[in-house]
Amino acid sequence: MTKKRIVIDLKDIIEMRHYFHQYPELSNNEFNTTKKIKEVLNNWGVSILETNLNTGLLAEIKGKKPGSIIALRADIDALPVQEETELAFKSLNPGRMHACGHDLHLTSLLGAIKYFKDNQDQIEGTIRFLFQPAEEAGGGAEQVIEKNVLKGVKAILGFHNNPNLPVGAIALQAGPMMAGCYKFEITIKGQGSHGAKPEKGRDPIITLTEIVGALQTIVSRNVNPQDAVVVSVTNINAGSVWNVIPSEAYLQGTVRLFDEKNAELVKQRLFELTEGIAKAYGQIVEIDWSERALPINNDSSLTEVVIDNISSKVHKPLLSMAGEDFATYQKKIPGVFAFVGSNGSSDAADWHEPNFIGLDETLTAGVKYFIEGAEGLLAYLSEEMN
Repeated sequence: MTKKRIVIDLKDIIEMRHYFHQYPELSNNEFNTTKKIKEVLNNWGVSILETNLNTGLLAEIKGKKPGSIIALRADIDALPVQEETELAFKSLNPGRMHACGHDLHLTSLLGAIKYFKDNQDQIEGTIRFLFQPAEEAGGGAEQVIEKNVLKGVKAILGFHNNPNLPVGAIALQAGPMMAGCYKFEITIKGQGSHGAKPEKGRDPIITLTEIVGALQTIVSRNVNPQDAVVVSVTNINAGSVWNVIPSEAYLQGTVRLFDEKNAELVKQRLFELTEGIAKAYGQIVEIDWSERALPINNDSSLTEVVIDNISSKVHKPLLSMAGEDFATYQKKIPGVFAFVGSNGSSDAADWHEPNFIGLDETLTAGVKYFIEGAEGLLAYLSEEMN
């Protein structure tokens, strides 16, 4: 099949990217970001649909030909990070930074919208454009699902920039792409005493250290060695003075994996080990386990369609242990999620680092990915309907 050549003028899109990078906003506080996106879309004559979202928005372009409804999604929030780059358009909001490149995502989606608005008569169906809030810390995808924002959508498409890949490289495959992300918090309740009289208390610090060590056996002695699973304790806290054994100790951490069956296994063993150790030391524990993001798992048929319709070479991805709430949509709607290279230099900073730099040239590939992927999905769904 001969693929058409897509020509896009990105001058204005790059300027928009610089604006959004300079004025980042945190999860669920993207009010000015949302306002600016609305201004752009209104100037282009693009319909904005009513939703119950506090921030973020849903836009729509209906084609001249009947067909299915699909959605293209970009996240819009930033991180509580002080930017340390030397970019001419670095953040002007102290302590806030687009250190994950969501400014690249949302302006790539704007570029795709401009293209589809200019070529509306060629669209076979309806395309909705989701500017999602709160991917980083506010349960944005859950808000979108709970408020029924994507009603009627038959397929959803998204991407995340990847600074470890050369600019413009597309990495995509059916099946797993990014890990599920889970958080655990454990509070150990013992009995405090003077440091000189440990026999008068029940030391929760001893229990904490035993639990930390035991949690490392969950993967090594319970999980199939061919599966990728990580259990990390990332924060511990106990006591406040040098000569008193505290009555409580606390730890928290994260679990990353690609198979939801392993999530159940890890959770079960974490509870069993923690409660068993605490009981052995005559103490009690409170455990909180929360799901922060499901594993991203691309629909096999739709992924094949998107790959076939992308004009550039598609690379096999290196799976990422980072989490992304796009997976929340895939639980309800068949979806495809890719990596788009945004830097690729040997010393490039990774996501969430204060010197992270996603290059402007990423936008060319990001916009084309949205356009070509959407066209492929609409054509495929149209054939399915017929």
